[in-house]
Amino acid sequence: MEEQKIIGKGTWIDKLADELLEREKYLGRSTDMIRVESGLGASGIPHIGSLGDAVRAYGVKLALENFGFKSELVAYSDDLDGLRKIPEGFPEWLKEHIAKPVSFIPDPFGCHDSYGLHMSSLLLDGLDKLGIKYKFQRGVDTYKNGLLKDQIHTILTNSKKIGEKIAELVGQEKYQETLPYFPVCANCGRLYTAIAYEYLPDEKKIKYKCSGTTIGSKVLDGCGHDGIADITKDLGKLAWKVEFAARWQAFDIRFEAYGKDIMDSVKVNDWVADEILNFQHPTHVKYEMFLDKGGKKISKSLGNVVTSQAWLKYGAPKSILLLLYKRITGTREVGFDDIPALMDEYHELENIYFGKIKLDNENKTTRTKGLYEYVNLLSPPKDPTPYVNYRLLVQLCTIFREDRVSKVTKKLMEYGTIKEPSPQIEELITLAANYADDFDKPTKVEIQIDETAKKALTELTSVLATESKPEDLQNAIYNIAKSNGVQPKDFFKILYQIILASDRGPKLGPFILDIGREKATLAISEHL
Repeated sequence: MEEQKIIGKGTWIDKLADELLEREKYLGRSTDMIRVESGLGASGIPHIGSLGDAVRAYGVKLALENFGFKSELVAYSDDLDGLRKIPEGFPEWLKEHIAKPVSFIPDPFGCHDSYGLHMSSLLLDGLDKLGIKYKFQRGVDTYKNGLLKDQIHTILTNSKKIGEKIAELVGQEKYQETLPYFPVCANCGRLYTAIAYEYLPDEKKIKYKCSGTTIGSKVLDGCGHDGIADITKDLGKLAWKVEFAARWQAFDIRFEAYGKDIMDSVKVNDWVADEILNFQHPTHVKYEMFLDKGGKKISKSLGNVVTSQAWLKYGAPKSILLLLYKRITGTREVGFDDIPALMDEYHELENIYFGKIKLDNENKTTRTKGLYEYVNLLSPPKDPTPYVNYRLLVQLCTIFREDRVSKVTKKLMEYGTIKEPSPQIEELITLAANYADDFDKPTKVEIQIDETAKKALTELTSVLATESKPEDLQNAIYNIAKSNGVQPKDFFKILYQIILASDRGPKLGPFILDIGREKATLAISEHL
């Protein structure tokens, strides 16, 4: 079978950027500056999935730059959006602000000018800590400054045609009777309750009545106000079915990814961009949503979010970037228990990149090195960084609860795992210590163990009950393997997999005595 052609650094990011460039050349558009966009929701706590949208778009930006083109990421915060639900754990007084634009709702935590700015700031903080560079564009400023006024006028002028197309494409009929624009009611300040029913194109004004709406399964009454809103001066926003298209044209966006939950909106927006605004829609890629470990969609309102701030308490920024850049397709369950594997996987990528581990396939080597470079935002280090198996650190941090950094560092030096202390090792110990304190649960992985190895493991559990000297235990493990016809290196590997969920680790005799013979015996017994 013919090897697949390597594009750029061999990753899905390069392939996507290459397809984008080919399409732009076909369309005959200027490629002097290629903008990519990520939409940031500001109605609830931003999670890893929200972060992923921007991080992946930034990867495409990096690939375009690597191909020799100028590019920038526009991080658009939809902070004129109305509040639909109160996120889990937030104060009940927010109920009085349902359907109001989130930028005009007080910050429940008192540290930002508004609820919307607080939520946007959390996501931007996550991007900053990952090293993602972006141009921040607030929705409230976009509408206040009239950056979409021409697009709004064109869309509202063609509202009948758009309403019919929405019904045809996705079966939603409401825009055949109402306009795809929500003015902010001048009387009660709500967004979705103000229903626009007529556009006066010569005056660029909308007639509306605050008659109420249904959000989810809840009916929200309007205040009854009859109003007229000027689209060039008064606040309001386009419906999602048409707003993306308006932004794409106004900001000249050439790429935007989307989650499958907004497929219908993207389908309509593509048509609006192409046929109404005469702007060829951006290149897209559809990604699956992250689920929690129970298989449920991560939801801001349900409160099952995994935030970047919480993740970075236990894992390095590179572990998030690896999670997001490994692949874009396929639904994945994500949780904090993924951190140890991602931390160790990054180290394995680094070993491949610097030639410490050799792969048997040249294309796979290129792709793996390419992934490593993207995880380092195309600025990889000149030398590998000091590293210790994350699960080993967690195990040691469960033993040493006080003066952890110095005691764990000393143990690592005794094992011969490191030669000397370093800031990088101290940082790893701190992360693993946080993980040990909050998630100190034994890691159980599926391991292939044949009957011969099981017999040897059974014998070892008896020896563990009596052997108390590190060197004697080390020798006993070796001799048990030999006497049962198991290659010692294979037996040690099985033990590392059982105890550390890794193929390698420190000298086992001293380590088993440090973590406790009873704990090691229990772990082995679970695999027999």
